[in-house]
Amino acid sequence: MFKVLLVVLFFAAVISLFSGLFFILKDQGQSGRTVKALSLRVLFCILLLLVIAYGILSGNLTPHNPWTG
Repeated sequence: MFKVLLVVLFFAAVISLFSGLFFILKDQGQSGRTVKALSLRVLFCILLLLVIAYGILSGNLTPHNPWTG
């Protein structure tokens, strides 16, 4: 369940990024839709970082890299 939330937030950020690109190409930068889409992307990325930090601190996510012992 926790990892599903991470994946959903990641894909929401990617979709918001590409919708911002679409709006900037379609509207030629004359619309506020680009700003809204990119603001949502920032929000999703901040939420993603907070969820990752919570997961590491709570023990739901553990690093599997060789230098952590």
